[in-house]
Amino acid sequence: MYTVEQLTADELEGAAGQLATLLLETVAGGASLGFLASLDAEDAALWWRALVPDVAAGRLLLWTARTGGDDRIAGTVQLRPAVPANGRHRAEVAKLMVHPADRGQRLAGRLLAALEAGASERGIRLLVLDTETGSPAERMYAAEGWTRAGAVPDFATDPAGVAHPTTIFFKQLGVTAAAPGDA
Repeated sequence: MYTVEQLTADELEGAAGQLATLLLETVAGGASLGFLASLDAEDAALWWRALVPDVAAGRLLLWTARTGGDDRIAGTVQLRPAVPANGRHRAEVAKLMVHPADRGQRLAGRLLAALEAGASERGIRLLVLDTETGSPAERMYAAEGWTRAGAVPDFATDPAGVAHPTTIFFKQLGVTAAAPGDA
């Protein structure tokens, strides 16, 4: 059993150590999250703590999924609302990660659902994200109703430093997809 909830800035500060562990284990599993394999626990915790001011100011929204028994953080996802006046209807989804031991439980889908609900409550109607082309994450986003916009070659490196293409996805909130064959 998992609970998904949005964190406040104070809660993020308190959870930085657990989130650092999640980040380290996710990167060690090969996930392309913007970090190299040389990332250590201290730098990972500092990275999370550096997000506290953005969460406090509302420039970043962050959700976690916790396990029921030991209250361990099993996953997280972030939402970065656009700042320009002409872009306040959109936001970027970032750093969706699920601990390797918790994969296969549809936890990524639950985190995305919470993020999408939170975005809708704030009047955000368009979400965008990027993920490594050919990765399990790419298949998951497609299965969760995201639309592939295209791919960019050599966009980011994996934890070993090898460049890979990335796939750009978008999702319009509050828009029902037409069934195949509908006009």
